[in-house]
Amino acid sequence: MLFTSPTFLFAFLPFVLLVYYLVPTKIKNAILLISSLIFYAWGEMLFVFVLIASVVINFLLGHLIQRNKSNALMVIGVGVNLGLLLFYKYAHFLLSSIGLDTDYSQSIHLPLGISFFTFQALSYLIDIKRGQTKPQSNIVNLGLYISFFPQLIAGPIVRYHNIAKQLLHRVHKNELFVSGVERFSYGLAKKMLIANALGAVADPIFALDQSQLSLTLAWLAIVCYALQIYFDFSAYSDMAIGLGRMFGFQFQENFNYPYVSRSLKEFWQRWHISLSRWFRDYLYIPLGGNQGGNIRTYFNLMTVFILCGLWHGASWNFLLWGLIHGGFLIIERLGLTNILARLPRIMSHVYTLLVVLIAWVFFRVENITDAFGFLSKMFYIQHEDNYLYSYHYFINNQFIITAVFALILSMPVFKKWVTYYPANAFTGRITHQIIRMAFMFSLLFASVIMISSTTYNPFIYFRF
Repeated sequence: MLFTSPTFLFAFLPFVLLVYYLVPTKIKNAILLISSLIFYAWGEMLFVFVLIASVVINFLLGHLIQRNKSNALMVIGVGVNLGLLLFYKYAHFLLSSIGLDTDYSQSIHLPLGISFFTFQALSYLIDIKRGQTKPQSNIVNLGLYISFFPQLIAGPIVRYHNIAKQLLHRVHKNELFVSGVERFSYGLAKKMLIANALGAVADPIFALDQSQLSLTLAWLAIVCYALQIYFDFSAYSDMAIGLGRMFGFQFQENFNYPYVSRSLKEFWQRWHISLSRWFRDYLYIPLGGNQGGNIRTYFNLMTVFILCGLWHGASWNFLLWGLIHGGFLIIERLGLTNILARLPRIMSHVYTLLVVLIAWVFFRVENITDAFGFLSKMFYIQHEDNYLYSYHYFINNQFIITAVFALILSMPVFKKWVTYYPANAFTGRITHQIIRMAFMFSLLFASVIMISSTTYNPFIYFRF
């Protein structure tokens, strides 16, 4: 059950909101926990017990770590959580890499969102060990933190110490609720009206035999995919933030217009912010960060991005994707940053987009040989009359309009309108309020029409 499904929009969410606001404050968290487990079980069936086991184990470990201050217990906690992730996500990859693959390992199902809720559980235990927070005394509250349905399957990754007070005490304001509906509507529109339309062009081109892939089609596909994955993933973050506000929670922003970046360093300050900060605080800095000399810094950076790549998926393609980003971050530290600062803005911008687009090829194409073949098509000029398909076959006027809006919205043109809370628009001039609300309902209406009229609704981050 995804945010874009009719079941969620017209049954699950309205019912949960109604019950949540009718019940006493002391059982609101229990209602949200039960709802979150139902939400997860709807699509994952018995794997909901994996999620429940994660909650129970981390609840017990949190108290043991606080009581004993034991490094051994912390190692056990990290091992249990990573062991769960390794088994479900990496067993097939690891065994096949050493020639020990079996039918059983190939049949292991990847539970939705396991990378997200595992990282949240790890941050909970690490924060306790560091003394940044105390263990949760109520298992319902911890269960809600780990399994809260708005950000359970696609983030953002929420730190426990950032949300601990909100789990116990939060104020439900009309302004916060309305801004949540507005943010959810914006995210839903990004997903249904833009991301899906771009994917409907990118997917059939990527599905072509590479002998029929021209330079023009290769670039059209990868640019569409780059915009698709941004609008798809950031849309889910928008919807998660909006849903959180409806229930009184305020989550951090997860994207900040990454495609306006002028360096890979800036890109990672803007892309999937909750993940990059997680790796920075729980891996890069503990490894020594940039405090141990240049060689050590480069090693730490590469380690982080190798693991960041593997976090996204268990394949050599994702590993190479991480190596590309880590490698160029090292090159920037070696002096490229100073050169970029002196270049015209457009040149540093083109450099960043080019590296990101090349890396996206390995993110999108599942076979590493095919990924290199796709890259060769991007940079090898050949007479395009030799191909069966031209770009005219895949695009039309509707796509062109969508692409123009995608390019505009990938820049911070409406940043204040999207992220601002509390929104003075709700207490300002009545005309402004009416226009804003009318626009929000227009987005909702258009999105619902698309949901009801199409079966193409991919969920890119299902693998993670």
